Amino acid sequence: MKNFDELIQIVHKNPQKKKVVVVAAHDEHTLEGINRAYENGIIIPILIGNKAKIESIIKKEGFSFLEAEIIDINDDIEAARVAVQMIRERKADFIMKGKLQTADLLKQVVNKEYGLKASEVMSHVGLFEVPSYHKLIVITDGGMLPYPDLHQKAMIIKNALSVLSKLGYDMPKVAALAAAEVVNPKMKESVDAAELKKMNQEGDLTDCIVEGPISYDLMISKEAAEIKGYESPVTGDTDILLTPDMTTGNLLAKSLMCSAGARMAGIIVGAKAPIVLVSRGASSEEKYFSIVLAAAASE
Repeated sequence: MKNFDELIQIVHKNPQKKKVVVVAAHDEHTLEGINRAYENGIIIPILIGNKAKIESIIKKEGFSFLEAEIIDINDDIEAARVAVQMIRERKADFIMKGKLQTADLLKQVVNKEYGLKASEVMSHVGLFEVPSYHKLIVITDGGMLPYPDLHQKAMIIKNALSVLSKLGYDMPKVAALAAAEVVNPKMKESVDAAELKKMNQEGDLTDCIVEGPISYDLMISKEAAEIKGYESPVTGDTDILLTPDMTTGNLLAKSLMCSAGARMAGIIVGAKAPIVLVSRGASSEEKYFSIVLAAAASE
């Protein structure tokens, strides 16, 4: 896909609107993103939170979803528990975080008794539209795992692949990023990148093409790779950027957005349903695109 317009087209091809359950929905910015997705025929909202505040925001802002189901629960933890239960009972397709602490939501999602964890690893998948790049690109993981080990990195890749497969991708190209394109025993990320490529070549990590270690400039530019004599089908045509750690992923994402005009959608995957979990400071556009991505990635 070249841009978010194509992502929206994919969602519109599904005649069945997805149901999103919003936890602690008494938040103006969250409801703004919900309203845009609702008006564009993408979702049906179920709102959990302080009913009086939710109705006040809807009336004040003139939002369209006047008949949305509202579940009046003021306790954040209970609201999160009910949302998780609704996913388990297939009454909703994905979750969106509203005005509550991230930890309060995720504790219910990973609860061993009734939670939604479906994979060993839950990770953040950020989908970016970068003006200078010819197609959408995934950056992972910039929001969940601070210092993933080799096994966790393989799972992070698999989580990203599960999202792209829902979007119609076949054999996505993965760049395991490092500072340079050579293995340095003193730089763990380069060793892990080489191991991930080996796993891919030996059939232990399938349905993709993994390259690594590879530096950002060679990943983004085939010309730069040619100058350095680095041959790979991934150079200049990467679909998934695997960053060495969460800090790197976070910094790269924010650099592209703040300095290169990139637009972003982000979801948490590895649970039984996608989770829209964006920063309180995120724009309504980012919230909207994240809802669209979750709708596309949900069952």
